[in-house]
Amino acid sequence: MVLAFGVLALLGIVGFYLSTKTVAVLSPRGPIAAQEKHLIIIAVLLMLIVVIPIFVLLGVISWRYRASNTKARYSPDWEHNRAYEAIWWTVPLLLIISLSVLAWQNTHRLDPTRTISSVNKPIRVEAVALRWKWMFIYPDLGVASVNYMQFPTDTPLDFKITSDGAMNSLWIPQLGGQIYAMAGMSTQLHLLADQPGSYRGVSANISGKGFAGMHFEANATSRSEFDKWLVHAQSAQPLTMTTYAALAQPSQYNSPATYSLQAQGLYDTILEKFTGPSGAMHGMNTEHMEMKH
Repeated sequence: MVLAFGVLALLGIVGFYLSTKTVAVLSPRGPIAAQEKHLIIIAVLLMLIVVIPIFVLLGVISWRYRASNTKARYSPDWEHNRAYEAIWWTVPLLLIISLSVLAWQNTHRLDPTRTISSVNKPIRVEAVALRWKWMFIYPDLGVASVNYMQFPTDTPLDFKITSDGAMNSLWIPQLGGQIYAMAGMSTQLHLLADQPGSYRGVSANISGKGFAGMHFEANATSRSEFDKWLVHAQSAQPLTMTTYAALAQPSQYNSPATYSLQAQGLYDTILEKFTGPSGAMHGMNTEHMEMKH
């Protein structure tokens, strides 16, 4: 009985705490994140159909069959009660079917490779996980940035994601779910911000001692503000292969920086480092070095 009330009290405290805080995944600022929030809420409510009765029955049974209650009737011969068996088999079965259908439908609806329809032309962004920072390349716009990205609202972002080292995971919680960044592999992600704001981006996969500082700012602005940033970035320090080689060295808590892109095909060059026999060995050595950290 005490345990049941303790659990309910804990759930109440957690609920009150969350109501006073801004939880990123529950504060979507884009259509993908909004659908993910809806999925989370529906899945939790469905599971509560089983969870709530369990905790209620825990308290009722603990109270009714306590040692001091001599009036409680001991009747152990109901294990073949068909009515009871129908309840505790049918309800979980229906729940599992409902969750399966929900997961199946949303897995296809929220496929990260699925493009987002919009009247605005998508912006291509090539994201590279370095040790321990994020680099974003805008190949069509001739700019790049480190630990910072800017984009206009209501404009789809078509990400290609890879890693120049240990495996990471790109995640902007208020815009959409995370996608892994792996050396020698290019993954995709499509996001869109429907409200201006500055959103926190992180790595959702532990990748060494600098992991804690591997976060970035995703800044959604008006088109005019984005164009101003773009002009500034196009006149910033050039990103050459030599500059990139210095950036690729391990470093922690890097400040945001912008570059004019001079190294054409940089994303493909990074991918090719880890393809073929020599690339595979390079990747193994990098992972081994990360493990030592």
